[in-house]
Amino acid sequence: MAIYALPIVYTLFVWWFSTGAILYLDGLPRSTFRWSMLGATVMLVVSLWGLSVSADDDTVHGAFLAFTCGIFAWGWHEISFLMGYVTGPRKTTCPRKTPVGRRFFLAVQTILYHELAILASALAILALTWRGDNFVGLGTFMILWGMRLSAKFNLFLGVRNLGEKLLPDSLLYLRSFMQKRAMNPLFPLSVTIATGAAVLFAAGAVTAENSFEASAFTFLATLMALALLEHWFMVLPLPADALWKWGLKSHEKNRSRRARARSAAASRMSPATTHGPMPARPAFGTVGAPPSGD
Repeated sequence: MAIYALPIVYTLFVWWFSTGAILYLDGLPRSTFRWSMLGATVMLVVSLWGLSVSADDDTVHGAFLAFTCGIFAWGWHEISFLMGYVTGPRKTTCPRKTPVGRRFFLAVQTILYHELAILASALAILALTWRGDNFVGLGTFMILWGMRLSAKFNLFLGVRNLGEKLLPDSLLYLRSFMQKRAMNPLFPLSVTIATGAAVLFAAGAVTAENSFEASAFTFLATLMALALLEHWFMVLPLPADALWKWGLKSHEKNRSRRARARSAAASRMSPATTHGPMPARPAFGTVGAPPSGD
C-alpha cells in the first residue's frame, strides 16, 4: 500500500503548500518580487536539469524527482504571471457591454505572453524527456496546463466562484473578463473529461507491472483529481480560499498597509491640515478603479 499512499500524500502536500507559498509571495510588497522571481528562475533551471537527469530513471525515486521538477517548473509560470512579469500586452479592464467575440479577443491579450511561455516550457520538457521511460514530469506539466486552460475558459464563460481573493491587486482587471453565473455549458464537459482521465490514471496504477508505473500513475491520478476538485470549487458554495488562508495573510497585510498610506496622504491633503486655498478638484480619483481601454 505504501507504493500508492506515499505519492498520494506527497502530491496533496505539494499541491497545498506550493499554492499557499505562491499566494503568500505575490501578496508581499512589490519590492520583494524581483527576489521571488530570481528564486523561481533558479528553480526552473534546476527543474529542467532534474527532468533531463530523471528521464531514463524508471524507479520510484525517479518518479518522485520527475513529479517534483514538473511542479517546480510550473511554479515559475504561476509566479511570473501573478507578479505581473509575464502576462500579456493588455493590462486594462474589458469595456462594459463588449460583444462576446471581442471580449474573448481582449481576454487572450491579457494572458498571451503567459501562454506562449508555457508552450515554450512544454516543448523544452518534451525535448528533454521524450526518449526516456520516465513520463511523470511531462505528464505533470501537461495536466497542470490542460486543467488550467479549462479553468480559464470556464471563468470566461461564467461560474459561481471567480476566486477574486486569490488575485493580487495588480491583476484585478482580469475580473472584468470573467462572468458570475451558476453554470456554463463547458463545465460538465470539462469535469467529465477530467474524471475520465483520473479514472484511467488510477486504473494504470492498479494494474501496473512494476513499482515505478504504480507510483507514476498514482502521481498523475492524484494530481488530476485535485485539478478536478479545483474545478468543482468554481461552482459549489464552498470557501475554497480557506484552504490557503495562511498564504493570503500577506495580501491582507499589504492591503492594510496601502490603506493606511492612503489615509495618511488624505489627511495631509485635507483642508484642516493644509495652508492655502483648497484644490479646485479632488486630489484622488476613485480608489481601485483601473483604467479601461479598447
